[in-house]
Amino acid sequence: MIIADGGELPARLEGKFSAMVICWILGLGSLVAWNSMLTIGDYYYNLFPTYHPSRVLTLVYQPFALGTMAILAYNESRIDTRQRNLVGYLLFFASTFMLIVLDLATSGRGGVGPFIGICAFVGGFGIADAHVQGGMVGDLSFMLPEFIQSFLAGLAASGALTSALRLITKAAFEKSNDGLRKGTMLFLGISTFFELLCVLLYAFFFPKLPIVKYFRSKAASEGSKTVKADLAAAGIQTKEDQGDEDNAKQNDRLSNKQLFFQNIDYALDLFLIYVLTLSIFPGFLYENTGEHKLGTWYPLVLIASYNLWDLISRYLPLVKFLMIESRKGLTIAILSRFLLIPAFYFTANYGDQGWMILLVSFLGLTNGHLTVCVLTAAPKGYKGPEQNALGNLLVLCLLAGIFAGVALDWLWLIGKKNAF
Repeated sequence: MIIADGGELPARLEGKFSAMVICWILGLGSLVAWNSMLTIGDYYYNLFPTYHPSRVLTLVYQPFALGTMAILAYNESRIDTRQRNLVGYLLFFASTFMLIVLDLATSGRGGVGPFIGICAFVGGFGIADAHVQGGMVGDLSFMLPEFIQSFLAGLAASGALTSALRLITKAAFEKSNDGLRKGTMLFLGISTFFELLCVLLYAFFFPKLPIVKYFRSKAASEGSKTVKADLAAAGIQTKEDQGDEDNAKQNDRLSNKQLFFQNIDYALDLFLIYVLTLSIFPGFLYENTGEHKLGTWYPLVLIASYNLWDLISRYLPLVKFLMIESRKGLTIAILSRFLLIPAFYFTANYGDQGWMILLVSFLGLTNGHLTVCVLTAAPKGYKGPEQNALGNLLVLCLLAGIFAGVALDWLWLIGKKNAF
């Protein structure tokens, strides 16, 4: 996203590749729990056929994510990043594990009570997402752009991984008694493992990498207070007598308002990307695409197609001529995506499943590619504390776009029989 200034890195720094791998895994852990909920939608539609689970659970998730993110973004300069991220990953782990417990306790029965319980844990996912996604993007914003790209690729990989696992478990358990539920339990168990892995990696391995210590020390020297706990975990103690100097540097930094208006086009870009994507994915794909030859496999194939191309597209900006750096070019490309709305409408009503799979793939391709382009094209030249703040603001706009898209997704139900 926003690279710290300061010329070339010291040659003695090590751990760049290790840091990129860990960022990828941490990105995967940031969304694997939520993507698990989206991908096992067929199980919840079987339990709660009249509750619109994919739409309702998404609508429950987003207010918690957006509200928490707004609070955290406003107070980011005073929040310990290490504590924030660990709380987020631990909450992901606990909520995913409790979904398994709830299903076992209710023996996989439907009804209002279990559905409310699922909604409560999904709200926990939203709170965790705000802690982790904003915290990680802010933290990586003053490091290398490759770290941000790896983290974003990990986010997309969570969708591709969960879709692949869902297709495998559906095939493996389709003919067994209670096969849908068995596959779902295995699925949630794997997600719980990944969340625990993220807790361990972030707590004990990531802060000790030399390249990570270098950038965090640099941010601390520029007045950042959010990295002190991570530096302490890496064995680096900041001087206590620098308090007045740090406060002076903090007071000298641009305000969140100034940062927002200097980058309002990027903020609007992220908002519009996710307004469109979430107005279609996943509710429209589950409820508005009709029935086709693939039968119960159809929505799973659509979700998998989206997630696969979303993942692939997040590596495309690494090819220089595919990277969109022009601010006007990005805005034009993002606005042109809204032509997908009539395309999806006519394909759902008049097209066959092949055209729908093609459209969904293009939706994923443009979503991932443009997200990485926006976050890596954000202007350089800010100091560490400002880069952290800008990262949080951009994630806030992204989540606002998701929330708006989720709300607009309900408009597809207008005129549909037995919709409400």
